Amino acid sequence: MIIIITVVIILVCAILAFFVLVQNPKGGGLTGAFGSIGSQVMGVKQSGDVMEKGTWTSMGIIAALCIICVIFYTTPKELQQAKQPAKSSAPASPAK
Repeated sequence: MIIIITVVIILVCAILAFFVLVQNPKGGGLTGAFGSIGSQVMGVKQSGDVMEKGTWTSMGIIAALCIICVIFYTTPKELQQAKQPAKSSAPASPAK
């Protein structure tokens, strides 16, 4: 289960990197990169909003998946203890 969650985290990280790299720190970002095509399809004001929502959503997904991954994580020591039967010890014999 942890492997599947880890793969999904890596994929969402790649999507988050895309959203961050497409944005321009001065506010241009996607609207300036595609010119009139970007404004015709999504609109100048909506493209920045979509990028911001995508960034926050992917960040939230990563945070939630990391918490879920920690919940399912078991250490090898716990696994060994679970596989071995519990040893019952006899009470100590009184000293004579």
